[in-house]
Amino acid sequence: MLDIRLIREQPEFVKASLARTGVAPDQIDTLLEYDEQRRKLLREVETLKATRNTVSKEIGKMANAADRDARIAEMRTLGDRISAIDREVAMVEQQQQAALLELRNLPHPDVPDGPDEEHNVVIAQEGEPRTFDFEPKPHWELGTALDIIDFDRGVKLSGSRFYVLKGAGARLQRALIQWMLDLHGAQGYEEVYTPFVVKEQCMWGARQLPKFRDNLYRDVEDDLWLVPTAEVPVTNLHRDEIFDPEQLPRSYCAYTPCFRREKMSAGRDVRGIKRGHQFDKVEMYKFVRPEESYAELERMREDAADTCRKLGIPFRVKALCTGDLGFASTRTYDLELWAPGQNEWLEVSSCSNVESFQARATNIRYRPAIGARPEFVHTLNGSGLGLPRTMIAIMENYQQADGSITIPDALRPYMGGLEAIRPR
Repeated sequence: MLDIRLIREQPEFVKASLARTGVAPDQIDTLLEYDEQRRKLLREVETLKATRNTVSKEIGKMANAADRDARIAEMRTLGDRISAIDREVAMVEQQQQAALLELRNLPHPDVPDGPDEEHNVVIAQEGEPRTFDFEPKPHWELGTALDIIDFDRGVKLSGSRFYVLKGAGARLQRALIQWMLDLHGAQGYEEVYTPFVVKEQCMWGARQLPKFRDNLYRDVEDDLWLVPTAEVPVTNLHRDEIFDPEQLPRSYCAYTPCFRREKMSAGRDVRGIKRGHQFDKVEMYKFVRPEESYAELERMREDAADTCRKLGIPFRVKALCTGDLGFASTRTYDLELWAPGQNEWLEVSSCSNVESFQARATNIRYRPAIGARPEFVHTLNGSGLGLPRTMIAIMENYQQADGSITIPDALRPYMGGLEAIRPR
């Protein structure tokens, strides 16, 4: 969440920054009204409490019983007023907190302006799309013909937007996950295996709530939430903790299935496994010093790029514009793999710096030096990579004229040496 002191001291700067993302200035005005009301009430109640303390000392010294009883009666009335104001303060604080939680993060000054994803900027591309001597097929045709994706049984089990991976298809997904975890370990990330369900507090801390409530799956009876990304549990690993200076940066990677109520329009992204309510992802995450966070973002971006590079598939990097920037992000790079069967680029990674936005909500701090006052860390997250789109890119780029799919060299040790998935 944003620092209320920043909003209070630099309201016009905050308004101008948020206006770039489409946030109306009246949201800031409302928040400041709550803030001023709260501070006014606190000043009043502190004055009344000081008066009560002073009079209480005087009462103990009063010799005249009638005067003492009168003053005691006055203090009862004063106490009732103090209690009433305390209740008002609590109510206003709740309103202020709710308004603060509705505010997105401020975009970095270097983020390109634009209303939507069409204004994202391609800043790098590696590799040229393969030239086929046959018409490349989309992954849903390849998967069905090779009997490695079963759409009908996925729907039978769980409904629309679910599928079953079979045989070499299931093994290819598992191989990708293990390979990516090993690769990120070599890049300096410590692997963690976290629960796939979390307490509601974790969702608020990772800033998934209240913004994405309608997209989340929840077990109402136990009040546990299925993770939409490993970012949620990893963010909360160090909730309410203080890092010592030498402990940063702290880098983690984690595999989880991800559960999201995808809202899809008819006719768009409805075929195949590109979008679904359940998918797998390997996540990279960093806790860093504020002054190092943007350099660490570039390192994370390169780690994701190296993952794409080792798969031997053309990829490109986009800088997201203000209109497409995530709720918590100050700056984001998307990495996209080329999918020739669909003739489009598929996002397989988003690498973001959220600065102190999550750390403030989870109270994660560090000491700049021994004995120094704790400050909030910056946190970064990035897909490394997301499935099943990486699966799609492999299937469509490595397809052969006979319908087989060649296994990328990097994955063959994880596939038991299998060189290709062939028609049965």
